[in-house]
Amino acid sequence: MATEPILAALDIAAVRRRHGFVRTGVLSGYWSLTKPEVNFLIAITAAAGFWMGAPASFAHFPWTSLLHTLVGTVLVASGAAALNQLIELRFDAQMRRTARRPLVSRRIEPAHALWFGISLAVIGAIYLAVTTNILASLLSFLTLLGYLFLYTPLKRKTPLCTLIGALPGAAPPLIGWAAACGHLDGNAWLLFAIVFLWQFPHFMAIAWLYRDDYARAGYVVLPASKSKDRFVAWQTSVPSLTLLAVALGPAIRGESGIFYFAGALVLGGIFLYYSARFTFQLSTISARQLLFASIVYLPLLLAFLALDKK
Repeated sequence: MATEPILAALDIAAVRRRHGFVRTGVLSGYWSLTKPEVNFLIAITAAAGFWMGAPASFAHFPWTSLLHTLVGTVLVASGAAALNQLIELRFDAQMRRTARRPLVSRRIEPAHALWFGISLAVIGAIYLAVTTNILASLLSFLTLLGYLFLYTPLKRKTPLCTLIGALPGAAPPLIGWAAACGHLDGNAWLLFAIVFLWQFPHFMAIAWLYRDDYARAGYVVLPASKSKDRFVAWQTSVPSLTLLAVALGPAIRGESGIFYFAGALVLGGIFLYYSARFTFQLSTISARQLLFASIVYLPLLLAFLALDKK
């Protein structure tokens, strides 16, 4: 009787192999390893940078170059995601929200993830260099290095990791802009500033929701002392307020019109409201509401900017 569960498990495994379920599980594991939900936002911000940096004429818009830019950027980002999970494997196993990741659950072996991540990153950087230009490729590679070797280890050292991590996190618009025109100017850095500031309230909501998980794994994304509440409040409210002003920059600089200005003002006001609510309440409900608001805010803002480009 004691061997029946083992025999049953073996039978199930044989059935799964026969019907391709194991192969499907491995493929889904590699897909999960690339963090597709993060890549979606990366693709949106890179596309916004390309759109704003490309020639204004819709009839002569380089759609093929945009596609190349997105493919290369997402490849590098996917490689970075895989390598990040490899670096943090031991710590991911200690957190509830990451316990089912493919490396933790052993759906993918660490050695395979290493070569998968390196291959994606190298292929992506080379692809950008060949199909767009060297500057876009260099920016993507520097972003990967900053993410893996600055932000990732600093998460276990200091709460200022958010500040450092926001730098590579805001790089996709620069990659898109560089791919479109081969250089960076003040308007490119304005897009960078928007995404940079947006990340603070976005991540503070996540850090608050999973603060026990982070603490269990030894991450120092929030101070351990009584200053934690004050830290979260400042890291949420000040960037959100600054973002409201900075997001109006494209209209003020003449890169967009009244449609974008009105949209940025309304979206910024709503985002600021949820940031302020979270700042004063510091509750799970207000954190979830702010997180949702942040996910809606950025794509809509960039959509308004793209539609009202001058």
